[in-house]
Amino acid sequence: YTMCPPASDSKPQDNTKLKAAVGFLSLATVVLLVTTIVLAVNGNQSTATSSEASAATASDYSSSKAASNFFASDDANVCAGAKLAFDNQLCADLEVPGPQAGGNVTKGYVGGMAVDVVPNTKPYYQSSMCPVNVHWHLGSEHYSYGEFDENGDGPHGNIPRPDWAARFLAEDGETVPDGFRCHHYDASDPKFTTPYDWKHCKGMEVGETYEVHWPHSAAGACGTVNQYQTPFYDGVFCNLNMDAFSTLAAQDIANAVGVHGQVFTIVNDESYFYPDMMRGMIIDQEMGMGQDIAIYTGSTTGETRSNEMCSLYTPITWQVDRKCHMISASSFDKLCYDMKMQRDDMSDDLHAHGSRELVKDELVANNQARKTLRA
Repeated sequence: YTMCPPASDSKPQDNTKLKAAVGFLSLATVVLLVTTIVLAVNGNQSTATSSEASAATASDYSSSKAASNFFASDDANVCAGAKLAFDNQLCADLEVPGPQAGGNVTKGYVGGMAVDVVPNTKPYYQSSMCPVNVHWHLGSEHYSYGEFDENGDGPHGNIPRPDWAARFLAEDGETVPDGFRCHHYDASDPKFTTPYDWKHCKGMEVGETYEVHWPHSAAGACGTVNQYQTPFYDGVFCNLNMDAFSTLAAQDIANAVGVHGQVFTIVNDESYFYPDMMRGMIIDQEMGMGQDIAIYTGSTTGETRSNEMCSLYTPITWQVDRKCHMISASSFDKLCYDMKMQRDDMSDDLHAHGSRELVKDELVANNQARKTLRA
Protein backbone atom coordinates (compact mmCIF):
# COMPACT_ATOMS: atom_id res chain seq x y z
CA TYR A 1 0.00 0.00 0.00
CA THR A 2 1.17 3.50 -0.69
CA MET A 3 0.48 6.20 1.97
CA CYS A 4 1.02 9.11 -0.46
CA PRO A 5 0.73 9.33 -4.18
CA PRO A 6 3.92 9.70 -6.15
CA ALA A 7 5.24 13.25 -6.39
CA SER A 8 4.75 13.28 -10.11
CA ASP A 9 1.06 12.55 -9.64
CA SER A 10 0.27 14.98 -6.74
CA LYS A 11 2.02 18.22 -7.79
CA PRO A 12 -0.27 19.22 -10.68
CA GLN A 13 -3.31 18.43 -8.54
CA ASP A 14 -2.03 20.58 -5.61
CA ASN A 15 -1.29 23.54 -7.94
CA THR A 16 -4.77 23.37 -9.33
CA LYS A 17 -6.28 23.35 -5.86
CA LEU A 18 -4.06 26.26 -4.76
CA LYS A 19 -5.03 28.35 -7.74
CA ALA A 20 -8.69 27.65 -7.08
CA ALA A 21 -8.32 28.66 -3.42
CA VAL A 22 -6.53 31.89 -4.34
CA GLY A 23 -9.20 32.70 -6.91
CA PHE A 24 -11.94 32.03 -4.39
CA LEU A 25 -10.32 34.22 -1.74
CA SER A 26 -9.79 37.02 -4.24
CA LEU A 27 -13.42 36.85 -5.28
CA ALA A 28 -14.52 36.80 -1.63
CA THR A 29 -12.37 39.87 -0.88
CA VAL A 30 -13.92 41.75 -3.79
CA VAL A 31 -17.41 40.78 -2.65
CA LEU A 32 -16.62 41.83 0.94
CA LEU A 33 -15.24 45.18 -0.24
CA VAL A 34 -18.30 45.85 -2.39
CA THR A 35 -20.59 44.85 0.48
CA THR A 36 -18.73 47.19 2.87
CA ILE A 37 -19.06 50.10 0.45
CA VAL A 38 -22.76 49.42 -0.06
CA LEU A 39 -23.36 49.20 3.70
CA ALA A 40 -21.40 52.41 4.29
CA VAL A 41 -23.42 54.25 1.65
CA ASN A 42 -26.66 52.88 3.03
CA GLY A 43 -25.51 53.76 6.54
CA ASN A 44 -24.80 57.34 5.51
CA GLN A 45 -28.15 57.53 3.80
CA SER A 46 -29.82 56.14 6.91
CA THR A 47 -27.97 58.64 9.09
CA ALA A 48 -28.96 61.47 6.78
CA THR A 49 -32.54 60.22 6.75
CA SER A 50 -32.47 59.92 10.54
CA SER A 51 -31.09 63.45 10.88
CA GLU A 52 -33.70 64.77 8.49
CA ALA A 53 -36.40 62.92 10.42
CA SER A 54 -35.11 64.37 13.70
CA ALA A 55 -35.08 67.86 12.22
CA ALA A 56 -38.60 67.35 10.90
CA THR A 57 -39.73 66.13 14.32
CA ALA A 58 -38.18 69.17 15.99
CA SER A 59 -39.85 71.53 13.55
CA ASP A 60 -43.17 69.80 14.16
CA TYR A 61 -43.16 70.89 17.81
CA SER A 62 -44.41 74.31 16.77
CA SER A 63 -47.59 72.81 15.41
CA SER A 64 -47.82 70.63 18.51
CA LYS A 65 -47.65 73.76 20.67
CA ALA A 66 -50.49 75.30 18.67
CA ALA A 67 -52.66 72.26 19.38
CA SER A 68 -51.69 71.86 23.04
CA ASN A 69 -54.11 72.58 25.89
CA PHE A 70 -51.22 74.15 27.82
CA PHE A 71 -51.35 77.11 25.45
CA ALA A 72 -55.08 77.18 24.70
CA SER A 73 -55.93 80.17 26.90
CA ASP A 74 -54.05 83.38 27.62
CA ASP A 75 -55.69 83.33 31.07
CA ALA A 76 -53.49 80.36 31.98
CA ASN A 77 -50.46 82.67 32.05
CA VAL A 78 -50.77 84.02 35.58
CA CYS A 79 -47.82 86.40 35.05
CA ALA A 80 -49.29 88.23 32.05
CA GLY A 81 -49.53 91.96 32.78
CA ALA A 82 -47.83 91.66 36.19
CA LYS A 83 -45.30 94.40 35.35
CA LEU A 84 -45.23 97.29 37.82
CA ALA A 85 -44.78 100.37 35.68
CA PHE A 86 -42.11 102.88 36.67
CA ASP A 87 -41.43 105.30 33.83
CA ASN A 88 -37.94 106.54 33.07
CA GLN A 89 -37.16 109.98 34.44
CA LEU A 90 -34.57 112.61 33.74
CA CYS A 91 -31.69 111.88 36.07
CA ALA A 92 -31.35 115.61 36.82
CA ASP A 93 -34.95 115.74 38.05
CA LEU A 94 -34.39 113.03 40.62
CA GLU A 95 -33.35 114.21 44.04
CA VAL A 96 -31.28 111.06 44.48
CA PRO A 97 -31.08 108.88 41.35
CA GLY A 98 -30.76 105.18 41.98
CA PRO A 99 -27.57 103.47 40.79
CA GLN A 100 -27.63 102.65 37.09
CA ALA A 101 -26.33 99.87 34.81
CA GLY A 102 -24.42 98.89 32.70
CA GLY A 103 -21.21 100.23 33.95
CA ASN A 104 -17.52 99.47 33.91
CA VAL A 105 -16.82 95.98 35.26
CA THR A 106 -13.05 96.01 34.74
CA LYS A 107 -11.19 94.53 37.70
CA GLY A 108 -10.38 97.30 40.19
CA TYR A 109 -13.03 99.74 38.97
CA VAL A 110 -15.13 101.47 41.63
CA GLY A 111 -18.19 103.54 40.81
CA GLY A 112 -18.63 107.15 41.91
CA MET A 113 -22.05 106.91 43.61
CA ALA A 114 -21.96 106.25 47.34
CA VAL A 115 -24.67 103.75 48.30
CA ASP A 116 -25.67 101.88 51.44
CA VAL A 117 -27.08 98.85 49.63
CA VAL A 118 -24.83 95.85 48.98
CA PRO A 119 -25.25 93.45 46.05
CA ASN A 120 -26.30 89.84 46.44
CA THR A 121 -23.06 87.90 46.00
CA LYS A 122 -24.57 84.42 46.38
CA PRO A 123 -25.63 82.23 43.47
CA TYR A 124 -29.14 83.44 42.74
CA TYR A 125 -30.79 80.07 43.35
CA GLN A 126 -29.57 80.26 46.96
CA SER A 127 -31.82 83.32 47.37
CA SER A 128 -34.84 81.50 45.90
CA MET A 129 -34.44 83.38 42.62
CA CYS A 130 -34.98 81.80 39.21
CA PRO A 131 -34.43 83.10 35.67
CA VAL A 132 -37.65 84.64 34.34
CA ASN A 133 -36.46 85.75 30.90
CA VAL A 134 -33.50 85.80 28.54
CA HIS A 135 -32.71 88.54 26.03
CA TRP A 136 -29.63 90.16 24.52
CA HIS A 137 -28.23 93.46 23.29
CA LEU A 138 -26.17 94.35 20.24
CA GLY A 139 -22.62 94.81 21.47
CA SER A 140 -21.85 94.87 25.17
CA GLU A 141 -23.57 97.34 27.48
CA HIS A 142 -20.94 96.75 30.13
CA TYR A 143 -17.27 97.59 29.66
CA SER A 144 -14.40 95.25 30.55
CA TYR A 145 -11.01 96.49 29.46
CA GLY A 146 -9.20 93.94 27.29
CA GLU A 147 -12.34 91.83 26.83
CA PHE A 148 -15.19 93.99 25.50
CA ASP A 149 -14.08 97.54 24.98
CA GLU A 150 -13.24 100.11 22.30
CA ASN A 151 -10.35 97.96 21.03
CA GLY A 152 -12.55 95.04 20.00
CA ASP A 153 -13.86 94.41 16.50
CA GLY A 154 -16.72 92.90 14.54
CA PRO A 155 -18.22 92.71 11.05
CA HIS A 156 -19.20 96.38 11.27
CA GLY A 157 -16.36 97.68 13.40
CA ASN A 158 -16.72 99.04 16.91
CA ILE A 159 -17.45 102.20 18.87
CA PRO A 160 -15.00 104.34 20.84
CA ARG A 161 -15.28 105.02 24.51
CA PRO A 162 -17.39 108.15 25.09
CA ASP A 163 -15.63 111.47 25.52
CA TRP A 164 -16.12 111.66 29.26
CA ALA A 165 -14.45 108.26 29.74
CA ALA A 166 -11.43 108.82 27.47
CA ARG A 167 -11.19 112.26 25.93
CA PHE A 168 -8.17 111.35 23.86
CA LEU A 169 -10.01 108.44 22.20
CA ALA A 170 -13.40 109.92 21.33
CA GLU A 171 -14.39 112.29 18.55
CA ASP A 172 -16.51 115.38 19.07
CA GLY A 173 -20.20 114.62 18.83
CA GLU A 174 -19.71 110.86 18.93
CA THR A 175 -22.81 108.92 19.90
CA VAL A 176 -23.12 105.40 21.23
CA PRO A 177 -25.84 103.63 19.24
CA ASP A 178 -24.75 100.16 20.27
CA GLY A 179 -22.32 98.49 22.62
CA PHE A 180 -18.67 97.52 22.60
CA ARG A 181 -17.14 94.53 20.80
CA CYS A 182 -15.00 91.63 21.94
CA HIS A 183 -11.47 90.89 20.74
CA HIS A 184 -12.11 87.50 19.10
CA TYR A 185 -13.19 88.63 15.63
CA ASP A 186 -10.81 87.77 12.78
CA ALA A 187 -12.01 88.59 9.26
CA SER A 188 -9.57 86.03 7.80
CA ASP A 189 -11.04 83.15 9.83
CA PRO A 190 -14.15 81.61 8.22
CA LYS A 191 -15.80 80.80 11.54
CA PHE A 192 -16.33 84.55 12.01
CA THR A 193 -17.50 85.25 8.46
CA THR A 194 -19.37 82.18 7.18
CA PRO A 195 -23.10 82.99 7.25
CA TYR A 196 -25.39 80.81 9.34
CA ASP A 197 -28.84 79.73 8.21
CA TRP A 198 -30.89 81.08 11.11
CA LYS A 199 -34.15 79.23 11.71
CA HIS A 200 -35.45 80.84 14.89
CA CYS A 201 -33.49 83.96 15.92
CA LYS A 202 -34.05 87.20 14.01
CA GLY A 203 -31.50 89.67 12.68
CA MET A 204 -28.48 87.90 14.18
CA GLU A 205 -25.04 87.86 12.57
CA VAL A 206 -21.99 85.63 12.79
CA GLY A 207 -18.94 87.52 14.09
CA GLU A 208 -20.98 90.03 16.09
CA THR A 209 -20.81 90.62 19.84
CA TYR A 210 -23.93 90.29 21.97
CA GLU A 211 -24.48 90.74 25.70
CA VAL A 212 -26.97 88.23 27.06
CA HIS A 213 -29.08 89.05 30.13
CA TRP A 214 -30.94 86.59 32.32
CA PRO A 215 -33.21 88.53 34.74
CA HIS A 216 -33.85 86.58 37.97
CA SER A 217 -36.50 87.12 40.60
CA ALA A 218 -37.64 85.56 43.87
CA ALA A 219 -41.15 86.68 42.94
CA GLY A 220 -41.14 84.79 39.65
CA ALA A 221 -43.29 81.77 38.84
CA CYS A 222 -40.28 79.58 39.59
CA GLY A 223 -40.52 75.93 38.62
CA THR A 224 -43.79 76.34 36.73
CA VAL A 225 -44.78 76.58 33.08
CA ASN A 226 -45.12 80.35 33.54
CA GLN A 227 -41.52 80.91 34.66
CA TYR A 228 -40.27 82.59 31.47
CA GLN A 229 -41.95 85.82 30.40
CA THR A 230 -41.72 88.60 27.82
CA PRO A 231 -41.48 91.39 28.76
CA PHE A 232 -39.20 90.28 31.57
CA TYR A 233 -40.95 92.65 33.98
CA ASP A 234 -43.96 90.30 33.99
CA GLY A 235 -41.68 87.54 35.21
CA VAL A 236 -39.91 89.68 37.79
CA PHE A 237 -43.16 90.92 39.38
CA CYS A 238 -45.33 87.84 38.78
CA ASN A 239 -46.04 87.21 42.48
CA LEU A 240 -45.46 90.74 43.73
CA ASN A 241 -48.18 93.39 43.55
CA MET A 242 -47.74 97.09 44.23
CA ASP A 243 -48.97 96.88 47.82
CA ALA A 244 -46.38 94.25 48.67
CA PHE A 245 -43.68 96.00 46.67
CA SER A 246 -44.22 99.26 48.58
CA THR A 247 -43.26 97.53 51.83
CA LEU A 248 -39.82 96.52 50.56
CA ALA A 249 -36.62 98.35 51.43
CA ALA A 250 -33.92 98.93 48.81
CA GLN A 251 -31.81 96.12 50.27
CA ASP A 252 -34.77 93.73 50.04
CA ILE A 253 -35.01 94.43 46.31
CA ALA A 254 -31.28 93.96 45.71
CA ASN A 255 -31.46 90.65 47.56
CA ALA A 256 -34.45 89.35 45.58
CA VAL A 257 -33.95 90.65 42.02
CA GLY A 258 -30.82 90.18 39.96
CA VAL A 259 -29.46 89.79 36.46
CA HIS A 260 -26.80 87.53 35.01
CA GLY A 261 -24.80 89.18 32.23
CA GLN A 262 -22.46 87.34 29.84
CA VAL A 263 -20.90 88.55 26.60
CA PHE A 264 -20.38 86.42 23.49
CA THR A 265 -18.99 86.59 19.99
CA ILE A 266 -20.99 84.38 17.63
CA VAL A 267 -19.04 81.90 15.50
CA ASN A 268 -20.12 79.42 12.83
CA ASP A 269 -18.30 76.51 14.44
CA GLU A 270 -20.02 73.58 16.15
CA SER A 271 -17.10 73.02 18.53
CA TYR A 272 -18.54 76.02 20.42
CA PHE A 273 -22.05 74.59 20.68
CA TYR A 274 -23.84 74.75 24.04
CA PRO A 275 -27.38 73.33 24.12
CA ASP A 276 -29.06 75.16 27.00
CA MET A 277 -28.70 78.94 27.21
CA MET A 278 -32.13 79.37 28.83
CA ARG A 279 -31.14 78.81 32.44
CA GLY A 280 -28.64 81.57 33.10
CA MET A 281 -24.96 82.38 32.81
CA ILE A 282 -22.86 79.51 31.48
CA ILE A 283 -20.52 78.44 34.26
CA ASP A 284 -17.75 76.05 33.24
CA GLN A 285 -14.28 76.09 34.77
CA GLU A 286 -12.61 74.14 31.97
CA MET A 287 -13.90 76.62 29.38
CA GLY A 288 -13.20 79.59 31.67
CA MET A 289 -16.82 80.67 31.56
CA GLY A 290 -18.50 82.41 34.50
CA GLN A 291 -15.32 82.23 36.57
CA ASP A 292 -14.45 85.92 37.07
CA ILE A 293 -17.63 87.75 37.98
CA ALA A 294 -18.12 91.45 38.74
CA ILE A 295 -21.01 92.13 41.13
CA TYR A 296 -22.68 95.46 41.88
CA THR A 297 -26.11 97.05 42.19
CA GLY A 298 -27.58 98.91 39.24
CA SER A 299 -30.77 99.20 37.22
CA THR A 300 -32.49 97.89 34.12
CA THR A 301 -30.74 98.86 30.89
CA GLY A 302 -31.61 99.24 27.21
CA GLU A 303 -31.55 102.03 24.65
CA THR A 304 -34.38 104.01 26.29
CA ARG A 305 -32.03 104.86 29.17
CA SER A 306 -28.92 107.01 29.04
CA ASN A 307 -26.78 109.27 31.20
CA GLU A 308 -29.60 111.81 31.04
CA MET A 309 -32.59 109.45 31.31
CA CYS A 310 -32.51 107.17 34.34
CA SER A 311 -34.25 103.87 35.03
CA LEU A 312 -36.32 103.70 38.20
CA TYR A 313 -36.03 99.92 38.36
CA THR A 314 -33.21 100.08 40.88
CA PRO A 315 -31.36 98.86 42.91
CA ILE A 316 -31.05 95.35 41.53
CA THR A 317 -28.03 93.08 41.70
CA TRP A 318 -25.88 92.53 38.62
CA GLN A 319 -23.51 89.57 38.29
CA VAL A 320 -21.48 90.04 35.10
CA ASP A 321 -18.85 87.76 33.61
CA ARG A 322 -15.79 89.92 32.92
CA LYS A 323 -14.63 87.69 30.06
CA CYS A 324 -15.93 87.46 26.50
CA HIS A 325 -16.58 84.00 25.08
CA MET A 326 -17.15 82.47 21.67
CA ILE A 327 -20.43 80.62 21.19
CA SER A 328 -21.82 78.90 18.12
CA ALA A 329 -24.64 80.44 16.12
CA SER A 330 -26.50 77.16 16.55
CA SER A 331 -26.42 77.69 20.34
CA PHE A 332 -28.30 80.95 19.92
CA ASP A 333 -30.71 79.43 17.40
CA LYS A 334 -31.42 76.57 19.82
CA LEU A 335 -32.06 79.21 22.52
CA CYS A 336 -34.53 81.02 20.29
CA TYR A 337 -36.28 77.72 19.56
CA ASP A 338 -36.55 77.02 23.30
CA MET A 339 -37.98 80.50 23.82
CA LYS A 340 -40.65 79.78 21.21
CA MET A 341 -41.68 76.72 23.22
CA GLN A 342 -42.55 78.66 26.39
CA ARG A 343 -46.14 79.27 27.40
CA ASP A 344 -45.71 83.04 27.14
CA ASP A 345 -45.06 84.57 23.73
CA MET A 346 -41.36 85.51 23.79
CA SER A 347 -41.16 86.54 20.12
CA ASP A 348 -40.26 90.13 21.05
CA ASP A 349 -37.00 88.83 22.51
CA LEU A 350 -35.86 86.74 19.53
CA HIS A 351 -33.71 89.60 18.23
CA ALA A 352 -30.99 91.81 19.70
CA HIS A 353 -32.12 94.89 21.60
CA GLY A 354 -30.32 98.22 21.47
CA SER A 355 -27.63 98.93 24.03
CA ARG A 356 -27.54 101.66 26.62
CA GLU A 357 -24.54 103.94 26.49
CA LEU A 358 -21.83 103.28 29.06
CA VAL A 359 -23.04 104.70 32.38
CA LYS A 360 -21.09 107.62 33.81
CA ASP A 361 -19.05 107.06 36.95
CA GLU A 362 -21.28 109.28 39.09
CA LEU A 363 -24.30 107.08 38.30
CA VAL A 364 -22.53 103.77 39.06
CA ALA A 365 -22.69 102.40 42.60
CA ASN A 366 -19.46 102.15 44.57
CA ASN A 367 -20.24 98.70 45.98
CA GLN A 368 -18.35 96.53 43.50
CA ALA A 369 -17.63 92.99 44.62
CA ARG A 370 -15.78 90.22 42.84
CA LYS A 371 -16.28 86.48 42.78
CA THR A 372 -13.76 84.06 41.40
CA LEU A 373 -15.22 80.56 41.12
CA ARG A 374 -13.33 77.35 41.70
CA ALA A 375 -14.23 73.76 40.98
